[in-house]
Amino acid sequence: MLDIRVVRDDLDKVKQALATRGVEAAVLDDLMRIDQQARTASTKRDELRAEINSISKEIAKLMRSGEVDSANTLREKSRAVGDELSQWESKASNLEAERRDSLLKIPNVPSEDTPIGESEADNVILRWWSPETGMHSGPEIELPPYSEHQRKPHWEIGGELGILDLERAAKISGSMFPMFRGLGATMERALSYFALDAHSDAFEEIRPPTLVRTATMVSTGHLPKFEEDAYRLERDDLYAIPTAEVPLTSLAKDEILKEEDLPVRLTAYTSCFRREAGSAGRDTRGLLRLHEFDKVEILAYTTPDQAGEMHAELLSRAESLLQRLGLTYRVLDLCTSDLGNSSKRTFDLECYSPGTGLWLEVSSVSWFGDYQARRANIRFRSSETNQIEFVHTLNGSALAWARIWAVIVETYRQSDGSILIPDVLRGYMRNIERIPSK
Repeated sequence: MLDIRVVRDDLDKVKQALATRGVEAAVLDDLMRIDQQARTASTKRDELRAEINSISKEIAKLMRSGEVDSANTLREKSRAVGDELSQWESKASNLEAERRDSLLKIPNVPSEDTPIGESEADNVILRWWSPETGMHSGPEIELPPYSEHQRKPHWEIGGELGILDLERAAKISGSMFPMFRGLGATMERALSYFALDAHSDAFEEIRPPTLVRTATMVSTGHLPKFEEDAYRLERDDLYAIPTAEVPLTSLAKDEILKEEDLPVRLTAYTSCFRREAGSAGRDTRGLLRLHEFDKVEILAYTTPDQAGEMHAELLSRAESLLQRLGLTYRVLDLCTSDLGNSSKRTFDLECYSPGTGLWLEVSSVSWFGDYQARRANIRFRSSETNQIEFVHTLNGSALAWARIWAVIVETYRQSDGSILIPDVLRGYMRNIERIPSK
């Protein structure tokens, strides 16, 4: 949520920044109109409260001096002012709620470093890496020389080897739900253990609830913007989490942290649930787009000064996992129109899938500034000024496993149809070196 004071003080600059995200100036003009009405109502409410307090003191003074008739006259006035106060309290409360609702619908102001663009076609490729050639900067990518046996899509490979059973998953739950079997299930689990161990040097492992309250979804910006994409249990007013970012962000909700305890680093392995309401017309074959998938998340609370370094650290950790898995990937700097609602700046990691010929997003690493912290009321006390400020939040997927699983199965497929297990996963898979062909 934006700081209303920043919007008031620099309205034109905020308009210009949000215009790059497709937000019309009229939206901010409406916010300012509501804000002005709310401030006027609050001022009138406070004036009437002060008047009633003054009258009460005068009544007490008159009663002490025995001027009962005068005191009773003031009591009548106090009741009349009280009736007016009730009206203004209701008006102020309604307008303040309307202002908050308006703020909840407005996306974050992008970072000055975020590329300006009108669609995902304007995202900037910063660099790419492959196990054969290492790291390279710029958008010109030289793909590894994939063999013909690696060009088979993962859903065909998984079906042939009995490690991915999409037909029975659809029978049980419907389309776009996966079911891994045998060593396919073992590898999917191993990926999570591998990532959690990789982050254990600095991140506290959390196993949060998978169902959360409405306020928890609002805190990250998933509501009200993405309500159509969420799974809701209406009877209990709970939501199935779309990412562990949701519960992890609210871990310190309504708390004031100590500056010396920052940054706070958290990691979690959870299932994630998304309706994929906007998937019409997109490729949904195999594991490309799912309603349920497993993911390891890394998240941090920082001071504003720590945010830049933390953003780089989260990105580096996600990249390191891809390199250790030996998967070709590229890093994209998302343009303003492709940013998530709450993000100021986001880097996406995309792996190349030789079986589909597609680049698949496997991680988004985002800096949110104080946008989420204002919603969740997460603050810290400055050790230097003793002032209370909002923290900055950052998070990243490290990593989302369904697509990683798909890319591994395709990349590591051998000419005999078997699949080599990446070295870093073998210790988590009972030291099995390959998934045998059938």
